[in-house]
This record gives sequence, C-alpha cells and structure tokens, in this order.
Amino acid sequence: MEISVKGSDPDPGYAASPVPDSARMSRRSLTMAWWAICSAMFWLVVSATLAINFGTVNTLIGLALSVATYSLVNGIITRYAIRSGLSVALFSRVLFGSFGAPLATLIFFATAIYYALFEGSVIAIAINAYFPAVSLHMSYLIVVAYSVLLVFGSVQSWLDKFNGVLLPFYLVGLVAAVVAACHSGGSTTAWLTLGPAGGAPASGWWNCYTAFMGVWILMMYTWDYARFGKKEDAAYHARRNFGWPFYAFTFLVNGAVGIFLAGTLATEGALSEVSVVLALLKTMGFAGLLFVWVTQTRINTANFYLASTNMHAFFQSALKLDLPKFFWSIVVGAIVYVLMLSNVFSFILQALAWQGIFVVAWVAIALTHILSPHYGAIVGEEIEYRRERVVLLNPCGLAAWFTSAVIGIALLEAGGTLATFSAPAAAVSAALIYRLALSFAGKRAFVRDVTF
Repeated sequence: MEISVKGSDPDPGYAASPVPDSARMSRRSLTMAWWAICSAMFWLVVSATLAINFGTVNTLIGLALSVATYSLVNGIITRYAIRSGLSVALFSRVLFGSFGAPLATLIFFATAIYYALFEGSVIAIAINAYFPAVSLHMSYLIVVAYSVLLVFGSVQSWLDKFNGVLLPFYLVGLVAAVVAACHSGGSTTAWLTLGPAGGAPASGWWNCYTAFMGVWILMMYTWDYARFGKKEDAAYHARRNFGWPFYAFTFLVNGAVGIFLAGTLATEGALSEVSVVLALLKTMGFAGLLFVWVTQTRINTANFYLASTNMHAFFQSALKLDLPKFFWSIVVGAIVYVLMLSNVFSFILQALAWQGIFVVAWVAIALTHILSPHYGAIVGEEIEYRRERVVLLNPCGLAAWFTSAVIGIALLEAGGTLATFSAPAAAVSAALIYRLALSFAGKRAFVRDVTF
C-alpha cells in the first residue's frame, strides 16, 4: 500500500508530511538513532522499584511478558509506518479527523516533554552533586541548552551518529556499574530475593506487566522513528531493530542490572533515579558522572526531538502556525526548564497516569485499523491523510478513544486491584468499539469528498 504526497508542503523535518523514499535511512543509521531509547536510568529504576514491591521473580516475569507484547505490537506498527511514511500526527488524522488528530500530537509531545524533564533533571542533579559550585538551577540551564542544540539537527543528519558514538560508552558504563557494585561491600545475592516484607504476592507479575503498559508511549516513539526506515529493510526493523532484541536488552538486561544495583548498593532514602545516581557517584566517582551523562543524554535526544516535531505538527494542524523546527526545539527547552524550576513532579505523575490511558487506547485503535481490511474496502488502497480531504471529526475513532479512556481512567481512580486493569481495559474496549464502529462505517466517516 503506497501513499500519495500530492498537495503536501515541503517539510524538512517531516512533522506534517510523509517521509519520501529519498529521505529514508540506512539500517545502521536508524538502528543507532533508535537505540538511544535503551539507555535511560528509568529502565533500571522502575524495574528495581517493582522488584522491591512485588519481588524479583514476579518482576522478571512481567518484564519477559512485556518484551513479548512490545515486540509483537511494534512489529506491526513498524511495517505500517515504513510502508506509509506517515507520522503519528498524520495517521491520527485518518483515525480521528483533522480536528480530532491534534489531541494525539498534544498528548505525544506533552508526554515527551515530561520524560525530557525527568531525565534532564537526573543529569543536572548529578552535575550539581559532583560539582557543588555549579548550582542546581545552573545545571538545569546547562542540560536544557545543550539538549536543545543537539536536536536542531534531524534524525537523518547526525543524531544517529551521535548516539552511535555514545552506545559503546553506555555498554561499558553498564558493566562498570555492575563491577563497582560487586566491590562496594554489599551482598551480591540479595537482589535475587528482593520483595515486600510480607512476601511477594502471587499476582505480582500482573502488577509488573501492567505497570509497563504505562509506557506504551514507546509505541508512538517507534512509529515516528520507524517511518524513516527503507521499505526493503522493513523485515529487519520489525524483527530486530524495533523488535525483541531491543526490548530484551531495554527491559530485561537493564531491568536485571537495576534490580542488582538496588540489592547491592546502599542508596540514600527511598529508591529513585536520583538515589541510584547518587549511589553510583559515590561508588564510581567521575566515571559514574560520565555514565549518567551518557545514559540520560542519549535518551533525551529522542525526548527532545519527538517533543519538538510533534509540537510542530500540533500547532501546524490546530492553528496553522507553521514555524521552523528549531523554533519548536527552543520552545520545548524553555518549557522543560520552567518545569524543572517549578517542582511540579507530583502533578506531572498524575497527568502521566491519565495520559498513559489515552496512549494505550490510541495504540489499540491504531492496531485495529491496521489489521482490519475495512478501511481499504471503503476508501481504497491509498491512505487519505490530507487535512483538506479527511473529515473534521471521525466518529469511529473518537467514540472508541474517549469511551475507552473514560473506562480506563475510572478504573485507575478506583485504585487497588481495579487500577491494575485500567490500561488493559482501555486497550480491549478501544479495539472492540473501533472494530464495531468500522463495521457500520461508510466512506463519509473518513473522507469529505466521496467523489474522488
């Protein structure tokens, strides 16, 4: 299935136009750019936190199931994104209409900004802890400034090369962190039996699995990176680059290291990205600071890049405000810096939980659309994404999205066991409602002019 770019404006960043064949990247370049995602401290800390609350074995089971799920879902997404060249923003027009689609890009860039805030703060805190003469506010400014400068370029220009150079340093640093922990004097076997005081709950694996549904934003990340892949490389990207090898390393290897560090290193206060960083600095010194800088800078190239491109797409679609990509990179940096100074982490965590429900529902609707033959049967083989041709509001996608989000958020707010079913319920209900709506939909549900 091919896609026409007729009527599209020149868009060097491809925030609001399909990626043409001439702009596609080689296997190695796209792999190096994408694997920046694997090096966040977040993956270490969240796995360690889950192990402390639900037990090491349950956490590893949950991670293994997450690897299988992410690999399957992203394999489907990757092939479609490569075949179409569409971004999340453009594909959302197909699902929700030209007025409904900006909400998807709003959620996307807001979530990317939140993650940029978290990961950037970790670097700043590490700099301040190692160099106390550099104030925390100045550290924030330094981190934001160089992060913005890094994403002035594109994925195709040099982000792939930059992250390719840093990848070996991350791998060496990960091994060094484990070695340093082994020589820190802590127990090297305690990580195997981490868990709550009363023992690990039998259903703890489910809690761990659904916790990782909260970061299904990676499906959107995958989409906006995969569209740069060459069509002849689709199988490689679906099975390997965006498939199980990536998630086995990102979730299982990083997760096991995080649990090991939590069980071996003595951290100050409750376990968090900050406490792990401070423990690494204490154990590894300057090498620990370098490791933290490499891990967080790599992941933040993705966070800042996707936040700026989707902010560009949002304002271009919602307000027809078409400004250069570098402008939106600066805006993202300014927002991240202000949020760093505002100490709004508790509010952001609640916002992320709600947005996670919307993201899970979006993924389920996207998968249902891709796997269903109904759209092709009523619209044709060519995907219609152009603003002037798609409907303003698509009742099929919007009904499925908002109904499933309400169901998921209601379960989330109910708390307890029900909260662990919030994301799965949102995904299942979104898929069922959208598929049902498709069966009754005609061409007018997707396109304005039914005569072309």
